[in-house]
Amino acid sequence: TKEEMKLVNETQKILSDDSIKITATAVRVPVNGGHSEAVNVELTKPYEMSDMRELLAATPGVVVMDDLANNHYPTPLHAHHKDEVFVGRIRRDDTVKNGLNLWIVSDNLRKGAATNAVQIVEKIISRFF
Repeated sequence: TKEEMKLVNETQKILSDDSIKITATAVRVPVNGGHSEAVNVELTKPYEMSDMRELLAATPGVVVMDDLANNHYPTPLHAHHKDEVFVGRIRRDDTVKNGLNLWIVSDNLRKGAATNAVQIVEKIISRFF
């Protein structure tokens, strides 16, 4: 769809690298507001999950909500009318070497979803590349 291609093109443009492989699926669901994204990243170096959580928690504007034992992870309701980006479901992606899965939620009227995904990926890249 146009929305999916927009996400791919904008991400490559912001990162100034058309060689980065990106796949996107856009789904419209009836919520009051907000964008939600499942983001999968393949890093060039191994990482520790504790380091990844610390990195995300230290990123300005990012709130980590990642307590799966208590079913506590972000939903569009958490982000509604808020400037922060909420990240949860932080886990390894064992289908690829050094893979990482993230669930990201934001209020798209306050902060664009594609921009936030890129900011998070940039922070990860700056630390692990």
